[in-house]
Amino acid sequence: MARVSNFTAGPAALPLPVLEEAQAELLDYQGTGMSIMENSHRSKTFDLVHNEALDLARELLGVPTSYDVLFLQGGASQQFALVPMNFLRPDQSADYIISGHWSERALEEARIVGNARIAGTSKADGFMRVPTALELDPAAAYVHMTSNNTIYGTECFIEPDVGNVPLISDMSSDFMSRRIDVSKYGMIYAGAQKNLGPSGVALGIIRKDLVERGRTDIPFIFRYGTIATANSMFNTPPTFAIYLVRGVLRWLKAQGGLAAIERINLAKAKTLYAAIDASPDYYRCPVEPGSRSHMNAVWRLPSEALDDRFASEATNAGLVGLKGHRSVGGMRASLYNAITQDDVRKLVDFMAVFRAKNPA
Repeated sequence: MARVSNFTAGPAALPLPVLEEAQAELLDYQGTGMSIMENSHRSKTFDLVHNEALDLARELLGVPTSYDVLFLQGGASQQFALVPMNFLRPDQSADYIISGHWSERALEEARIVGNARIAGTSKADGFMRVPTALELDPAAAYVHMTSNNTIYGTECFIEPDVGNVPLISDMSSDFMSRRIDVSKYGMIYAGAQKNLGPSGVALGIIRKDLVERGRTDIPFIFRYGTIATANSMFNTPPTFAIYLVRGVLRWLKAQGGLAAIERINLAKAKTLYAAIDASPDYYRCPVEPGSRSHMNAVWRLPSEALDDRFASEATNAGLVGLKGHRSVGGMRASLYNAITQDDVRKLVDFMAVFRAKNPA
């Protein structure tokens, strides 16, 4: 069966060369006579894979030596709880910028741990833009944001000015899609299953001074300091997921790094948004132009019936995962790194044909 164009929001498409390499090595990794999944996480074989992946992440992002790079378990959702558990003390408050569903979830978890407040939100506008009017507490333990919103199709391209307060960002759905200045953040975390690899692992980049002053009145396994001291192997890590992350990072480096993939991603987004905007009476993107995500483009057709027909016929045409999130409806195309310009052109061509065959 031919591979489809996979626009799913996550777990998402992986680069074909990475999958082919994993297929070739699945039963016998590097002459060990067994899969990398069967190798001990304490073996020299896996140790090389593990450390190469961490080193590649550091190299691609230009991570300063003053930061730890960590593999984390529990996905980004677990970090919603671990961030306040580690950094929010009883005599402090934390600021949360609310730009969509996942930042709301992060706030909910923080409020279980301690005092957290909303420093800015675009909820009144249906989350169709990135919040800009912020009321920040200069004494806050940290400021938390979500850089890209998969459900609503918005993305923050410029970090908010938070002064000397550590900025912590959930970058799950635009991580490794563009260049960023890591030094502007106290912590970045991201689930792997969008741009970095398969589900089952997350990556964290944390300023070492924050790790060192993290709370110690929580269980060892929940402390970022524990994970950093053990080089992300305090307990058994998801070895196959990390192996695939290494493959994706190798692939990214071979593409020319983040500067190159950023140019590709911008071109893909421009192609799709141009097609949407060219037919405003039929395809409509509700997101303010300046907040439009380069990773998750959303649009709507004139009726829900046409939305459903579009998603069904697109799937039959080999364009899968285009149905919008159940909470908002419409269409959504996730343009993660593994999606090619050719995939986007196929989608744009399908949109033109569908409109001609299905007038409003």
